Amino acid sequence: MNSIVRSIDVGFRNTKLVVAADDRRIECEVFPSIAPTTNGRNLSEAIGRKRNTVSITVEGVDYEVGPDALLAEKPTPTQTMGNDFCLSPEYLALVRGALQRMQVEVVDLLVVGLPVSTFQFRKLDLARRLQGRQPVGVGRTVDVREVKVLTQPHGALIDYALTSGRMDMVRNQRNLIIDCGGRTFDFLVTQAFKVYDQRSDDTKRGMYDVLHVLATEIGQALHTEYTDYEKLDVALRTGTQPLIFGQPYDLEPHLKAARKIPEEAVSYLRRYVEDGSDIDAIILSGGSAFFFRDAICAAFPHHDVHELPEALYANVRGFQQFGMQKLSQAWRRSAASPAATAA
Repeated sequence: MNSIVRSIDVGFRNTKLVVAADDRRIECEVFPSIAPTTNGRNLSEAIGRKRNTVSITVEGVDYEVGPDALLAEKPTPTQTMGNDFCLSPEYLALVRGALQRMQVEVVDLLVVGLPVSTFQFRKLDLARRLQGRQPVGVGRTVDVREVKVLTQPHGALIDYALTSGRMDMVRNQRNLIIDCGGRTFDFLVTQAFKVYDQRSDDTKRGMYDVLHVLATEIGQALHTEYTDYEKLDVALRTGTQPLIFGQPYDLEPHLKAARKIPEEAVSYLRRYVEDGSDIDAIILSGGSAFFFRDAICAAFPHHDVHELPEALYANVRGFQQFGMQKLSQAWRRSAASPAATAA
């Protein structure tokens, strides 16, 4: 079977994608989920270092997308963050930028994800929008022949079941999957892989909100308007002090306020699962898991919280595994059909 499966998970802060995959490995990449309009100005070229981006045209507007897109953007979060983000030109530019990095001409099955709250309302619109020939810049197109949309936490559940060797266990238990993202805190409750719709949701409490609180507090302390969210994000992830006005800045006095965001997110989650006494497994994923983990563990002290390795990529890895199995099963059914046997 030579069919090509690829997956993309466009978040509000990061776009994750699979660039290569087979039965032994899944190779992922990430770039910022920003798509500034192209102004033709690239000062890096003056010293022979062109930005690692591509110009993507959507609805007549050119967007710059890729790992170095932050260099073309002011240090403030400007992307659309509403419920219709997945139908915005910026979202389509990010998807096309991801397709460009895959270096393929055809994708037989593309698997993507949506937040829990928008999944039912937007999955068909998104699938239609992404299917067909997609211009990916530099005169190239990628033919996307089929699109499957999953909820983002569903990808993490699939990844957990397959990579941990616990598929049989997952099929016989009630699972709570938490995806700590850039803008939303998503959660699914499932029996095996079947979703409890009334116990699954998301809330707008993500890493963006953490960084917003920190930036506001710093601005008040220093009597300035501080907006370098990316620098704060790196500092939190690495446990270092960011340079502000050229000097190391101690974030510790502001962390108590920032940690209110995970606490509020978990408080919302507890409305749906209470103390979790009927939950058999709690699975934690998402690029912001490192900052939300403590609040989750404190809320569910009787559980072992399973944080997935490289949690940033958990959803997109699960999407990829789902897609590969889906096409493999379709191929086996086709090969076993009477027409195939006769041939």
